[in-house]
Amino acid sequence: MDIPTVVFYVGPFGITSIVVTTWGIMITLGICCWLGTRRLALVPGKLQTMLEGLVLAIEDNINAVIPDHTQQVLPFIATLWVYIVIANLTGLIPQLHSPTGSFSVTAGLALLVFLSVHWFGIRSGGARNYLRHYLSPTPLLLPFHLISEVTRTIALAVRLFGNIMSLELVALLVLLVAGLLVPVPLLMLHVIEALVQAYIFGMLALIYVAGAMQSQQESKKGNDI
Repeated sequence: MDIPTVVFYVGPFGITSIVVTTWGIMITLGICCWLGTRRLALVPGKLQTMLEGLVLAIEDNINAVIPDHTQQVLPFIATLWVYIVIANLTGLIPQLHSPTGSFSVTAGLALLVFLSVHWFGIRSGGARNYLRHYLSPTPLLLPFHLISEVTRTIALAVRLFGNIMSLELVALLVLLVAGLLVPVPLLMLHVIEALVQAYIFGMLALIYVAGAMQSQQESKKGNDI
């Protein structure tokens, strides 16, 4: 896998090809969302039916984990899933690399999940009740709770980065050795792995968010008893 090159500079900051690709994905998704929702109808067309099916599928997955707060976390989790799927599949386009094959991108996504977990937990019932669960069942466990928060965030970033980077590296090595004799199975492997890794990242984020909201509720119930 090639090292991202600097495309242009903004003052002293170099904008790499990974950043440009990421911006391109975000702009494309924004345009697609606008085109797909500007003419919603009671009798949906093919595009609206496809979009509704996608949203319902994501909603069902969220509802299976955290049924009481499905609509609250749906925009965040759905955005994560859609973005990561597209980012993972970008590596199939010639001359482009998956942004998720860069650790800076996956670290940013993991940091976003880290902040969102606490935001949803605090929003669910207040900062005081949420922070109290770190002292449960005993304040002696506070350091372990904090270490767990940091390590799972790092693991989230490393897992996605490692899998996508290794997938692109294996694809490059196979093409160098076998030429174009095995393109279709290789492409299918890339597509499947891209979907699986996006699903795993989104599900882990959902589980972390659900855990924060549920722990906050349990802490609140303990205070009421």
